[in-house]
Amino acid sequence: MRIRSFQLSDANQVMELLQVALSEDCCEDTKRAFARQLSWDSDLIVIAEVDEEIVGALIGTIDNNVGCIYRTVVHPEYRHQGIATGLVNGMEQRFKQRKVSKIVIAGDEHNKAIAPLYETLGYGASKFLEAFQKLSIAAVQSLSGS
Repeated sequence: MRIRSFQLSDANQVMELLQVALSEDCCEDTKRAFARQLSWDSDLIVIAEVDEEIVGALIGTIDNNVGCIYRTVVHPEYRHQGIATGLVNGMEQRFKQRKVSKIVIAGDEHNKAIAPLYETLGYGASKFLEAFQKLSIAAVQSLSGS
């Protein structure tokens, strides 16, 4: 497995991954957030490859000096193989390089299934944003009140 930065040539494969790996509602939300983050800062999108095939992606963002893991996506055939952990570790390194003040996880209904993974990586309940706290990547309100 190789974790690397997103490249524009990856866009179609990432869109296909989103459709295969996510529910319809989650896919639509994630596509919008992916497009916004791509226009703001594509370095906060990381890709997991196995044999040159994109099998995972993580969309992060920074809002008011807080790093947020918005969505971690792994192809169903590659789950439980450490890919999501590799993606999170890769994003944490990017956040550390940018000296964010803290790292949180987007706490929307779509991240409930992967919450146990985040917890094993040290993200307790206090690191999950409440569903009503929207990130600018997904909506318009900022993290300034958290």
